[in-house]
Amino acid sequence: MATLKTQPKRVVRQRLLWLVFLFLVAGTISYPEPVNWALAKAGRVMVFQPGSIAKPFVLGLDLQGGTHLEYEADVSRIPDGDRKSSLEGVRDVIERRVNSIGVSEPLIQTMQAGNSWRVTVELAGVRDIHQAIKLIGETPILEFKEQNDQTTPVLTLEQKKQIEDQNREARKKALAILAEARKPGANFQSLAVTSTEPQVAEADILQEVKDLPAGTVLNKVLDRPEYQTIVKVDGLKSVGTQIQAHHLLIGYAGAQGNLSTYTKEQAKAKIEGLKQQATVQNFDTLVTQNSQEPGAVESKGDLGWFGKGDMVEDFEKAVFAQPVGTISDVVESPYGFHLIWKIAERPQNQVMVRLIEIKKLLPQDVAPPVDPWKATPLTGKQLKASRVDFDQQTGQIQVSLQFNDEGAKLFGEITKRNIGKPLAIFLDGQLTGNPPTVQTEILGGQAVITGNYSLAEAKLLAQRLQAGALPVPIKLIAQQTVGPTLGADSLQKSLYAGLMGFAFVALYMILLYRLPGLVSIVALTLYAALSAAVFKLVPVTLTLSGIAGFILSIGIAVDANVLIFERLKEEWLEGKGLSLALEDAFRRAWLSIRDGHATVLISCAVLYWFSSSLIKGFALTLAIGTLISLFTAVVSSRTILRFLSGTSIAKYGWLFLKPKEKNKV
Repeated sequence: MATLKTQPKRVVRQRLLWLVFLFLVAGTISYPEPVNWALAKAGRVMVFQPGSIAKPFVLGLDLQGGTHLEYEADVSRIPDGDRKSSLEGVRDVIERRVNSIGVSEPLIQTMQAGNSWRVTVELAGVRDIHQAIKLIGETPILEFKEQNDQTTPVLTLEQKKQIEDQNREARKKALAILAEARKPGANFQSLAVTSTEPQVAEADILQEVKDLPAGTVLNKVLDRPEYQTIVKVDGLKSVGTQIQAHHLLIGYAGAQGNLSTYTKEQAKAKIEGLKQQATVQNFDTLVTQNSQEPGAVESKGDLGWFGKGDMVEDFEKAVFAQPVGTISDVVESPYGFHLIWKIAERPQNQVMVRLIEIKKLLPQDVAPPVDPWKATPLTGKQLKASRVDFDQQTGQIQVSLQFNDEGAKLFGEITKRNIGKPLAIFLDGQLTGNPPTVQTEILGGQAVITGNYSLAEAKLLAQRLQAGALPVPIKLIAQQTVGPTLGADSLQKSLYAGLMGFAFVALYMILLYRLPGLVSIVALTLYAALSAAVFKLVPVTLTLSGIAGFILSIGIAVDANVLIFERLKEEWLEGKGLSLALEDAFRRAWLSIRDGHATVLISCAVLYWFSSSLIKGFALTLAIGTLISLFTAVVSSRTILRFLSGTSIAKYGWLFLKPKEKNKV
């Protein structure tokens, strides 16, 4: 006799709640309008704005409208083995160019039809077909640019007047705030436009406030580069200890920064002898007579006041450890051997201030920022030849350039005036590699483009530059503009077809399979929400063929439930109870479901890898839908039916496809 292994009701309820949560999340992603409406309502009564969910579908050319171009490549001069890679070079150049105008999800593919090699370009959202043709067919732009010495933008008279007027108002406002801040009992914090948290006084501010007591407001407005600044002294903050000391240095040959002729042993013997003589009273005299530090005669080895981090580690460790008024033992550092007289020690304090800053209008606020590079007359027009080369010292792959006579002359002039400065090479507006620094005037008209190139990438770049255009000549043989109205109409009809298909499938399943049929439609709704969410998040570029694949996958998603429900009828006929019949129906139908889905996925893989772009969208959406349907048909339907079988509705067996009992004779 068969034994029934059922899931505990608690586990079934938990799984059902997870399915509900998954549906809400997927539904919110795929159709966020209701949630956005609720967020907008909530935002009216909340302190902060909760924002909204904005993740649109990526629509293809046939739904959004745009431009379709088809080119034929002339590969007659290219060896058979190199034709495919050459076409890939064409595709890469075109893709880089269309990306430069912000085209979303451009679809650029190469294909071979007999002896004809073609490139198709689909630019969704691009309406100006002439702009697209011009962009794709133009010559690569090679530019040499030098460093721009101008750091601030050139202003018009109107812009200068605007800056002067606004900064005059900023000054007037700052003076008014200063007058209020200096009144007895004034609240400095309340006068501030932004936070006035204490901060360390910078050098220019410190110079003004170093002698002022805490709580004092500086009696003038500081005109700083970016702000009109009102300053209040907050007080002193201890940041450690400072030490005052003199030292005597004996170096040796090889010590850092020292030209002494002593050996290390001689230097150590010398300093140890001086240690025996040194007292506080004669230390300065010993320094002037023996120390090898530059300027020791004048400074007497005076190091002034210094804190931690100002000296080398060994020296600092010794001086901070010794008592005030003593002379240290011999201390070794990278500079040689030292004797240190520690004179005094004091707390190291920093002046803390609070600031009220009124922003000034700056040139960069009213004019575009200055390009750090400026163009030179040298461009790709003067390029005579290009080839792959290797750096003789590092072995790095690079592209060597040879200019014609005009280019050689220009390049010599450019390098001559930029000695010690960087010179940048731009290709199609993009900086190639790190700009090299010009060491000397370069004659002969030779240059190199360096970067992290592989051999194949460098070879392709050299080919593009050598050709002066695309790697392979191409000819436009077909063009088409899809209007946004046509695309919107196609999308509307596709959605209508999908909804009608869903409705007919739902009606059929409910009429034929009763309550399990209704459960399958609930699972199908979850399937639709999950599929739409995946299409948005991946994202999948939706085309008409892709939507067709999605609609077809609805039938596949239901097909698994049909197998399960038909098996359920057979389990009833064997006299099993509802729970056992459900479990066995799912278990025995699983192999057929698995094999059916596997064959569809194999077909999708073949279609995707060996077909054109039109069929690829169909294959991709069908494959995604097939994978999700495995989850919704097996897991979600099973969980819902398990839950229902544990409720009072389970006594109505006819709802669960239980056949009528035959009259016994």
